[in-house]
Amino acid sequence: MKNLNSKPHPPHLCIVIPTYNEKENLATLIPKIEHILQTNKITASILVVDDNSQDGTAQLAENLAKQHGNIHILNRPGKLGLGSAYKDGFKHAIEQLNATILMEMDADLSHNPQHIPNFLKKLNEGYDIVVGSRRIPGGKTVGWGSKRHLTSWIANQIARLACGLRLTDATSGYRAYTSNAIQKINLTHIKSNGFDFQIETLFHAHQAGLKAVEVPIIFIDRKKEKSKLGLSEITRYISTSLKLMLQRS
Repeated sequence: MKNLNSKPHPPHLCIVIPTYNEKENLATLIPKIEHILQTNKITASILVVDDNSQDGTAQLAENLAKQHGNIHILNRPGKLGLGSAYKDGFKHAIEQLNATILMEMDADLSHNPQHIPNFLKKLNEGYDIVVGSRRIPGGKTVGWGSKRHLTSWIANQIARLACGLRLTDATSGYRAYTSNAIQKINLTHIKSNGFDFQIETLFHAHQAGLKAVEVPIIFIDRKKEKSKLGLSEITRYISTSLKLMLQRS
C-alpha cells in the first residue's frame, strides 16, 4: 500500500560530458560546475563519458570522483562519436544513476556552467527540452571568425527548412531534457553518432509533440586545440538533414 505521507523524490540532474583528450579542460570545468551546484543548492551527478583518451582524461576524472563524490565515469573502447557518447551516457544516467533530468555539456569550456540554473528553471515551468541559444537576445558567441558564424547560420537554416525545426539555434550542444522526453524521443531510433545527433533528437522531439524552449547562453570558442567540427562532420550533418526531410514528407 502506498504511503500517503511519503514525499515525492526531488528531480535528479545528471550532467553528461563526453570527453576525448580533454584533461586540461576537464580539470578547469569540473570545479566550476561543482561551484554552481553548491551555490544554487542543486543536487546533481556528473557523468564523464570518455572515449579512451590518451592524455589521462579518464584518470583525472577518477581522481576528481574521489574528491567530489558525485562524479561517475563511463569508459568506452575508442572514439565512437559525440552522438554515440550522449546515447550511451543518457542510457547509463537513467538506468544506473536514476536521473530524471539529463543535461549535455561540452568539456572544452565553451559552455559556461553559470547557465545551469536557467535550464532547470525552464524545465520547472513545464518544458520538456531546453536548448542554450547563441542567437536569441542575451546570447552570443565569443572567439568566432566570420567563417564559423556563416557555417553555423547555414546549419541552422538547413535545420529549419529540412527538419521543420523552429528554434534559432538547433545545432547548440548545451541542453537539458527530462528523462520522459528522452524516452519519448527513443534513442534507439537515433541513427546519428556525430554532431548531427543534435538536430536528429530535436526532429524526433518535434515529431513526438514535446515542448522545447531556448535560453540565452554565452558561447566561448575553445581555446585549447582546434574545433572537432571537420569536413566529415559537416557532410554527415547535411546527409542527416536530407534524410530527416524525407521522413517528414
